[in-house]
Amino acid sequence: MLKDLNYYMNLPYSMIIEHDPSGGFIAYIPELEGCITQAESKEEIIGMLEDAKRNWLETSLEEGFYIPEPAVEDNNEAFKLTLPKSLKRRLSLTAKEEGVSIEQMLLYIIMDGLKIKATV
Repeated sequence: MLKDLNYYMNLPYSMIIEHDPSGGFIAYIPELEGCITQAESKEEIIGMLEDAKRNWLETSLEEGFYIPEPAVEDNNEAFKLTLPKSLKRRLSLTAKEEGVSIEQMLLYIIMDGLKIKATV
């Protein structure tokens, strides 16, 4: 398989977006050392990071530098989580109020805590 720019651009690299204390946002791809950008708003940071990734990859391909690929994880792996009874009760009540299952409620809370947007 030819590993060209298109191949690398379509790999699921991690994108980290952080609020810059001096204003605006900073975004980077941890797997691609030095692939970083900044913008004034969240709306423009994703496009800026895509441009930074493209430039980083183009330069690395042209120079023959090693390009790391993202680690592949089993995203369908189940895990067990033991909760204190009081927390499970509170979670159950909140899920019932929202009209969702406990699993859906946990997923929402985790995604919100990690600042991940739903893709559904």
